[in-house]
Amino acid sequence: MNVIPGLEILLRDRLDLLRGKRIGILSNPTSVDRGLRHIVDLLWNHREVVVTALMGPQHGARGETQDNMIEWRDYRDSVTSLPVFSLYSHTRRPTPEMLGEIDALVIDLQDVGARIYTYVYSMAMAMEACREVDVEVIVLDRPNPINGADVEGPVLEPGFSSFVGLYPLPIRHGLTIAELARYFNEEMGIGCRLEVVPMSGWRRHMFFAETGLPWVIPSPNLPTPDTALVYPGVVLFEGTNLSEGRGTTRPFELSGAPWVRPERLLPLLEDLDLDSVTFRPVFTVPTFHKWAGDLLGGVQIHVTDRRNFKPFRTGLGLLLAYRSLDSDRFEWRAPPYEYEFEKLPFDILCGTDSIRLQIEAGCDLESIESSWKADLDRFKRIRSGYLLY
Repeated sequence: MNVIPGLEILLRDRLDLLRGKRIGILSNPTSVDRGLRHIVDLLWNHREVVVTALMGPQHGARGETQDNMIEWRDYRDSVTSLPVFSLYSHTRRPTPEMLGEIDALVIDLQDVGARIYTYVYSMAMAMEACREVDVEVIVLDRPNPINGADVEGPVLEPGFSSFVGLYPLPIRHGLTIAELARYFNEEMGIGCRLEVVPMSGWRRHMFFAETGLPWVIPSPNLPTPDTALVYPGVVLFEGTNLSEGRGTTRPFELSGAPWVRPERLLPLLEDLDLDSVTFRPVFTVPTFHKWAGDLLGGVQIHVTDRRNFKPFRTGLGLLLAYRSLDSDRFEWRAPPYEYEFEKLPFDILCGTDSIRLQIEAGCDLESIESSWKADLDRFKRIRSGYLLY
């Protein structure tokens, strides 16, 4: 089945949302139609639309920055001559000046289905800023690439809010970006003037490969839908001294550390009895990021059944195995991390310190997983009120 993204529905059926208004666009390289035409080009060249400003999230409006936590500056677009405002620099929310020539802000970004991904918080902060100056927000929907049915992991606790998790969501939330906008606007009390433009043809059980849409990398280290599927678990490694595969050809699928002997790691993983996944022993040499230039022993994740695969459980189990292999060399990464200067990066990634404390106390995977079940069930009940499909 071919899915039609909100961008095309907007231009085909909902142009009334744009007529007679000065339009700002919050977008990045993923903001394309099925023919890979970008939203800025489509709206700028449309005779009934007036575009006055552009904005971009982390990694740049055109994907300029490779690594995470690299800020970028405002500039003027070479094609349209419009101002391009950075929402990943000295400010992460639009200022009144940025919104001064805008009547409606159109947001079109590909999320990846993990609470940790920052684009949805750029959206949320833009929604807050727009409410304050009475600018309308129009969110164009796109698929959750790891499906919109499965929900997994601990729900963020309020004391652990950060730019990798502002609001109470589990690691794998099972929502689309437009559904998240509705959830943020109502449950989190943003209260902006919000319009969402749903997709056509999308079903909650779909993975990205089933949508018929072209995959445009949402950020430099998520090159494929396979990467997106494992990301909600292995992203935890960013809070440790283990390599999460940045600087290799398969980030988040590959992992390792200089002291790891893969033949010793594999039996520990087998004992965890993780479903729908196989681990292949590997040696890698990252070209950048952690352990750049060093030989690392580790594994590559091979998902054998994506329907039953649990990325967060798998990533957490993999971390437990690495740590048990050599707890003296394993370390929690120290702050700062994504504009948080006090709390441990691992804790803000999990949205709680309880996971780390259980790991340090020697708890097994099953007991750690059971600890978030009640909060997850509560979230599922709230989430049901915001589903569009």
